[in-house]
Amino acid sequence: MLRVLFHHGSMTTGQTARPEPSGDEVLVRVLLAGICNTDIELLKGYMNFSGTPGHEFVGVVEAAPSSPELVGRRVVADINIAPGPGDHRHAPDRTVLGILGKDGAFAEYLTVPAANCHVVPDTLSDEAAVFAEPLAAALEVGQQVHVRATDRVAVLGDGKLGLLAALGLRHLCPGLVLAGKHPEKLALAAAHGVETAMSGEISGPFDLVVEATGSPRGLSQALDLVRPEGVIVLKSTTEADTRLNLSRVVVREITLLGSRCGDTALALDWLARGLVDPYGLIEATYPLERFEEAFAAASRPGAMKVLVRVSK
Repeated sequence: MLRVLFHHGSMTTGQTARPEPSGDEVLVRVLLAGICNTDIELLKGYMNFSGTPGHEFVGVVEAAPSSPELVGRRVVADINIAPGPGDHRHAPDRTVLGILGKDGAFAEYLTVPAANCHVVPDTLSDEAAVFAEPLAAALEVGQQVHVRATDRVAVLGDGKLGLLAALGLRHLCPGLVLAGKHPEKLALAAAHGVETAMSGEISGPFDLVVEATGSPRGLSQALDLVRPEGVIVLKSTTEADTRLNLSRVVVREITLLGSRCGDTALALDWLARGLVDPYGLIEATYPLERFEEAFAAASRPGAMKVLVRVSK
């Protein structure tokens, strides 16, 4: 099968043997995968990853020894993998699809545990379903923090994750403000009823600031905007070090909250009910054979979501 390989900062595309599902795993033929900023950081050295990246995907189950009812169904998957039941997001022995110790979705086939799979509703297109994982991460903010309709909430960063966070959290806080640097991206959010501002023009104080800039400088801006005793939720994952003046956090009694993966089933439900429309975020779709071109497009500053069509 054709797959992408990251190894010590290099990227190659080539043939390898198709994986075989073991135990409770299923074999998935990947239909569509999305390039995430995390994938870009992996190539720079984040997580010291070596293998096939890719964790945003939708595919068809072709073999499921322990769960034959899944064969032929379209699925997305929770990306954290660990033995036993329960929440695997912080299991000390976990692997993470396409990020940590487990080959991911930039390949014709992958394997994941059957328990990680979520069946995609027939009414949902591949192009919408592929956003289940990043939308789940965006919606996780509302699962961690009690977001009230009257709160002053700002989302910093008009990249893919920031846009998804704004489009999702606006249902909990209609007055939410999205701040970014790209007028065309802010216009996309504004078309869905989100209040927007250029990043240099937004003024606080805010009760809650969601930092999704993808930049080490984003936390400093969030500290400038949050009120005393306010909350900052950190969504950016970068290979670069982030410097923090802890005295600003201590003196103003700010709560810093890390936020990572979310509930995939919740994201699928919101997509199926039309609460979040991700189509405007798609910039281009490339075949897997042109992955290096797709990756270059996704790495361009200001790029929107670049998808990789693996199979039909």
